[in-house]
Amino acid sequence: MNKIIKDDINNILAEDLPWTDLENKTFLISGANGFIPSYLVRTLLAIDNVKVIALVRNENKARNKFAEELNNKNFKLLVQDISTPFYIEETIDYIIHAASQASPKYYGNDPVGTLKANTLGTSYLLDIARKSNIIKFIYFSSGEVYGVLNDKTIGITEAYTGNVDFTSVRSCYAESKRMGENMCVCYSHQYNIPVNMIRLSHTYGPGVELDDGRVFGDFVADVLNNRDIILNSDGSAKRSFCYISDMIRAFFYILFFGQNKNAYNIASDKETSILELATTLVNLYSEKNLKVQIKENTFVNGYIKSTSNRASFNVEKLKNLGWKEKINLKEGFKRMIESYGDALLYD
Repeated sequence: MNKIIKDDINNILAEDLPWTDLENKTFLISGANGFIPSYLVRTLLAIDNVKVIALVRNENKARNKFAEELNNKNFKLLVQDISTPFYIEETIDYIIHAASQASPKYYGNDPVGTLKANTLGTSYLLDIARKSNIIKFIYFSSGEVYGVLNDKTIGITEAYTGNVDFTSVRSCYAESKRMGENMCVCYSHQYNIPVNMIRLSHTYGPGVELDDGRVFGDFVADVLNNRDIILNSDGSAKRSFCYISDMIRAFFYILFFGQNKNAYNIASDKETSILELATTLVNLYSEKNLKVQIKENTFVNGYIKSTSNRASFNVEKLKNLGWKEKINLKEGFKRMIESYGDALLYD
């Protein structure tokens, strides 16, 4: 295992949380091939006697990604398209629905596939939850549910409803995430399923696919390949970037202590402009003599640009559960870059 990932998992499990409550429990995690859920799979398997069923669509990718886990008696692959009905034989204690096409490159190329995972997939998993005596169902939502944001929408709380243009193709992601959240609440109301929704900001770290279309992946790929960073905008848009171990720690605080039918923002306290992020990464490796260039409107086919200039999230509700951010931007991106760039990081 990558040593930085191993260190992240050790730091997550060092948190003062009731880990023993998870022993002898079984988790079903959809979208397990993804960056965040794969981290979650590995973290859970590091806890004594926790079983994980990793639901994936691409078996070959999963066998490569989880090569070390395939022989673990507590790990099972389930190859399944989340958008079609399916059956689970095992008794499930927790369902984590993380299957989603989160990259903006899919919103134009495959909007139907994007929305199906967030709606049909949610429905099928909630039906499984309804037939099981599960402890909790957690739905991976997104800060995109808040809709179009600007400089006046600062410190958004979970009560903010925002505005989504449901006639826009790009809204396939945000609007279906909204529907998924409402489905969770409705199933909880009617069938007494304990649910939480987590609204993620930009989460980064080791394991991000560097060609997935998100800005932080593009920038890290540029640094690793000794290329100047090219901005497709003026770089003024501000985003919240949360390092993966902080995000996974937040997930467990919500798993253990989250109030039923509640949504929680997971984000960094600090906003960073796209230009500031690019400049930070270039300066982290000044010996490469890289530059930041601005060439607006050079997006690849299928990419639909966000109309939000700012994404500022309030995380007081999460902090009230006991969570706090530990990894700052420079440290987090240094860990991410070095996890890809140094072959000695693998044992």
